[in-house]
Amino acid sequence: MLEVAALHSGYGRIAVLHGIDLTVRAGEVVALIGSNGAGKTTLLRALSGVQPVTGGAIRFLGERIDKLPPHKRVARGILQSPEGRQVFGPLSVQDNLRLGGYLRRDADIEADREKIFTMFPVLKDKRHQAAGGLSGGQQQMLAIGRALMGKPKLLLLDEPSLGLSPLLVDQILAAVVALRNDGITVLLVEQNAAAALEIADRGYVIETGRIVHSGQAADLLSDPKVKSAYLGFDK
Repeated sequence: MLEVAALHSGYGRIAVLHGIDLTVRAGEVVALIGSNGAGKTTLLRALSGVQPVTGGAIRFLGERIDKLPPHKRVARGILQSPEGRQVFGPLSVQDNLRLGGYLRRDADIEADREKIFTMFPVLKDKRHQAAGGLSGGQQQMLAIGRALMGKPKLLLLDEPSLGLSPLLVDQILAAVVALRNDGITVLLVEQNAAAALEIADRGYVIETGRIVHSGQAADLLSDPKVKSAYLGFDK
């Protein structure tokens, strides 16, 4: 579904991504793990089109998209739930979800909103409340729900567990598994590396803008170098 080849990107004269190669197959959850500043968010921003690329190629469903503006990538089915949630605080939960489906013209949009309310019942209870008044976990649910309203083929999730309690982290990651079971492909950026790899099919490790390890998630979980550097284990 997604093929990233020799991708370069940065900010002004500061290069951040140095030739990233990565693939995501339809129906997978692929985890991207790495330390702060490794380039995880920059890569997701490059995939969604809000961060310019300076070299390499991005192909989605066989077509080059690295020159397309963000809204055309959304129309093709690439949706992102950004780091920090970035909900529209003054707007209601319901209006945030409506904005997520802004480009849609199909008749299923209301049914899809009800699916999100089923996945995250608290959003239905608070659908008329301003999004800025929600807790951090509720805002994260809303950010994911807003992305889902765009009817993604590929969902980019950037640090969905950031700042959440362990119980809420479990709930968010269980939702990711449910999305895969519903046929949505997910590229998951997550600092909680162990939790991400436990639900992923495959994984990539990024360091200073380069992929340094990749493989089946179970293999990465048992790799001594990955365990020592990213999972908090010495052996």
